[in-house]
Amino acid sequence: MKLTNKEFIKNIEKKYTFEKKPSVAVAVSGGPDSMSLLFLVNAFIKYKKGKLIALIVDHRIRKNSKKEAKFISAYLDKNNINSQILTVNKNKVSKKSMNEARNNRYNLLTDFCIKNNFLHLFVAHHKDDNLETFLNRKIAGSDFYGLKSMSEQSFFNRVNIIRPLLDFSKEMLLEYNKKNKIEYFNDPSNFNLDYTRPIIRNFLKKSDQKTIKEINKDFENILFYSPYFIQMILETLLNNIVHVDNKQVVVRFNNIKNLNEIISENIIRRIYQFLFYRSNAPRSKKTRILISEMKKLNFNIFNIKGMIVKKNDDFLTFSRKSV
Repeated sequence: MKLTNKEFIKNIEKKYTFEKKPSVAVAVSGGPDSMSLLFLVNAFIKYKKGKLIALIVDHRIRKNSKKEAKFISAYLDKNNINSQILTVNKNKVSKKSMNEARNNRYNLLTDFCIKNNFLHLFVAHHKDDNLETFLNRKIAGSDFYGLKSMSEQSFFNRVNIIRPLLDFSKEMLLEYNKKNKIEYFNDPSNFNLDYTRPIIRNFLKKSDQKTIKEINKDFENILFYSPYFIQMILETLLNNIVHVDNKQVVVRFNNIKNLNEIISENIIRRIYQFLFYRSNAPRSKKTRILISEMKKLNFNIFNIKGMIVKKNDDFLTFSRKSV
């Protein structure tokens, strides 16, 4: 599939649903990925007669971040694209880690979208990013939920996050920028090997075609089988639920206790997400400690990341607070 404005518009209309004249935001870092996405979405919005704003985050991690944000904004202004610079609060920059920067960025972006009635936020993750995420999570020991990596569409703080470039490679984005004479700059942190993701990126760049092909095949298998795994988890959970409301979930204790550890772990994680309305769940290590405790004869109560797990006769109650 070629990456052109026409093909992008056709692809995006096929995959997603928008209102008649959509109001959308695009997260822009100034790098080649987000700049190609911005100009692609801009073509789509012109076609739909909607409204677009480019959101530039001054993350305050690097010395020149403010200057870079202003440069991007000025460039977009020349191209008749509205933009807004969002600055991270100094108090929220302590660790200067990629994870902290990501959280600050998404919170700022979605807060702006909510306050200004932008339902959709486009982000520029592409095919290569998804492969890196897959390898990163595989190294960390993620299950099927994690290994299927980024979704094309998700919700964060009630905002619709859209990743329309997951079928397109970095090479295709660079080619699009070159053909359309789009300026960009590279983020220096992309080359900092103190971070895990750039190390993985560097590994993939140096790998031969055979290795890349094997990694891609492994990732494609995960994408193919993960829906069946997720369906199995949900069916098992539903078959063992005795009671559920917005404060607690009650399941059959022995049935859950005697399940395969991976299945038990995923059921507990899904219950946590339901009770706390969060996409993130307790880490595998903590969940496995709970499963180990459940197998003991004297098991009674356990607190896992604020969720109380209590045994009542033949039942197991999960709640946000002890009830």
